[in-house]
Amino acid sequence: MRSSHHREQTTKHPDAMTLIQSVKTLYPYLVRFKGRVLLAVLALIAAKGATLLMPWALKEIIDAVDSNRQQVLLVPVTLLILYGTFRFASVFLGELRDALFGRITEHAMRQIGLKVFNHLHALELSFHLDRQTGGISRDIERGTNGLSFLMRFLMFNILPTLLEIVTVAVIFATLFSPWFALITLLAVAIYISFTVFVTQWRNRFIREANQADNNSNTRAIDSLLNYETVKYFNNEHYEATIYDSFLAKWEQARLKNRLSLLALNSGQAFIIAVAITALMWLAASDVVNATLTLGELVMINAYMIQLFLPLNFLGFVYREIRRALTDLENMLGLLNRQPNIKDNNNATPLKVTHGEIRFTDVSFSYDKQRPILNNLSFHVKAGSKVAIVGTSGAGKSTLARLLYRFYDIDSGEIHIDQQTISQHTLQSLRQAIAIVPQDTVLFNSTIRDNIAYGRPNASAEEIDTAIKLAHLNSFINSLEKGDQTLVGERGLKVSGGEKQRIAIARALLKNAAILIFDEATSALDSHSEQAILSAMREVANQHTSLVIAHRLSTITDADNILVLHDGKLVEQGNHQTLLAAHGEYARMWQRQQTTE
Repeated sequence: MRSSHHREQTTKHPDAMTLIQSVKTLYPYLVRFKGRVLLAVLALIAAKGATLLMPWALKEIIDAVDSNRQQVLLVPVTLLILYGTFRFASVFLGELRDALFGRITEHAMRQIGLKVFNHLHALELSFHLDRQTGGISRDIERGTNGLSFLMRFLMFNILPTLLEIVTVAVIFATLFSPWFALITLLAVAIYISFTVFVTQWRNRFIREANQADNNSNTRAIDSLLNYETVKYFNNEHYEATIYDSFLAKWEQARLKNRLSLLALNSGQAFIIAVAITALMWLAASDVVNATLTLGELVMINAYMIQLFLPLNFLGFVYREIRRALTDLENMLGLLNRQPNIKDNNNATPLKVTHGEIRFTDVSFSYDKQRPILNNLSFHVKAGSKVAIVGTSGAGKSTLARLLYRFYDIDSGEIHIDQQTISQHTLQSLRQAIAIVPQDTVLFNSTIRDNIAYGRPNASAEEIDTAIKLAHLNSFINSLEKGDQTLVGERGLKVSGGEKQRIAIARALLKNAAILIFDEATSALDSHSEQAILSAMREVANQHTSLVIAHRLSTITDADNILVLHDGKLVEQGNHQTLLAAHGEYARMWQRQQTTE
């Protein structure tokens, strides 16, 4: 039974992305669009310049009106038009900057998403057997969105806002009193320090919320993928209860996140309020003492508003950057995880001309405490059909996984055409082998698309030939949409036997030198089984075939039968020879004949 408990992961991920790492990640995408980046930076500078000139224009307008010069209409009208122009330019140039940089951001998201996707396919089978698909999908989604946020805000918000703060402080110190600049810089320093400290404290709540979100999403997908099993055992209420327990943890995590955000926002608002009050007190006193004009008072007020709005936004940006970095942790952990099964540095393509297979003293275990294969040796001649039989857990399907290099062996050697497979590229090795797995899973597409997946560039005639060899014609012809019929998610709209025949057609289309049938006829009725066996015999004449079988009646025509027991080869020979030996095979045959 699936466990309802997931280990909490609220501590900092060991592969967490630092600011320097994020810049290094972003840099290649920025360099690729130098022209766009330059134009975006120019638009940014112009927008900030227009923003900083708006309070000055407002001051000139107020002073012009206040000094009774309004009868000279040209001066206030010109200033008003200039003020409106600055305001429009500030918004327009900001939008232009975002539009120019949007292409870079979207391209980076596409490339990073593709990189993670390819990396996941490069990881070994053991990773995918242990993975939580729902959680990984959310990690990728949040990670790519976080990367997009970093690209936009690191470059176009943090640095410009800091520059704007320094510029305003210089204006205050130059045109007015140094106290204005001192209060401004002190408020900014306290604000930034408070934001950094509290945001660091909040990160654990963000991680906790993310983990709870992953767990609930994983459980929901797991339950929906096993819809039939849930129905078989009337466990809808049980599934809802378990799912609700995950949602409850998510709710609590989100509540902690909200309360910590309340503390952060309240503290930031208090710092800003104190700073604005102090500055307004100074400015009002100077107006009363006639050392400042009314226009200069308005200018100071406008600069304060203009300053603290982006400063408040800087707090939001920093919080979101920290959140984005946190969101990137799991995705970065995926990218930093090195595949256990990979090509050697000097690996060369495997050249398969005949398809001869040889296992020499091969030992293997998934878990060191429970060995699966123990010094196993056997030889499969090129073009022959060899069956592998034995009790459950004897290591039959493991042989196929080792030959395909889903796992590396603990000791010994595996050769194809006298070439050690570990010394050659995975791509060339797997290209030479086609497998019909015991548990066939189809894509949610048409029957023809699923068959064509065996070799996407195959011609229509080759696909039709594979359909014919797998004896799928009668089934396809009985369907209203023929081979354009959708099979449903994981192939749930077709029967087990039909799925296996589609899988066989797909494997045949791959046209590999070596064919592996892992219980390929286990879901077929007797008539279909005989049809598939006939097709397998036809194919075996041109390929080396390994047939992993439970029903011994399906492999009586094999050139050689390997009998495994506890990971060891206890017998081998053809059907008649093994029956005459009265050994393990003969006993298995007798038991099956009795029960059938």
